[in-house]
Amino acid sequence: MLGRLNHVAIAVPDLAAASAGYRDMLGARVSAPQKLPDHGVTVVFVDLGNTKVELLEPLGEASPIASFLERSPTGGMHHVCYEVDDIIAARDRLIAQGARVLGGGEPRTGAHGRPVLFLHPKDFQGTLVELEQA
Repeated sequence: MLGRLNHVAIAVPDLAAASAGYRDMLGARVSAPQKLPDHGVTVVFVDLGNTKVELLEPLGEASPIASFLERSPTGGMHHVCYEVDDIIAARDRLIAQGARVLGGGEPRTGAHGRPVLFLHPKDFQGTLVELEQA
């Protein structure tokens, strides 16, 4: 069911500073910021060739990243994203096996313009998992 690792997401309190660190200190290619109001975040992607690092900054006080940063003010790993061939089939299989899909279970459009779902971290060893349609 799982395809390749699409990205590892890191919540950051200052997107511009985090982007500069990856670009200037590590020499990485960093995308332009992209606001995702439906997800409550602004993101940039650090291109690593075979995968990406997604840097997430809260977009407003109601952002789930804002509450994450309240608990971890300097930021940290937020989630991992795996690609799946058929997100609906993956969702149905996971639910049948007892996994919890967050947000009502219906896919939403993610940063790459493809459907995404999030799985409860308590079902995956404390790690929030995002699935993205390949």
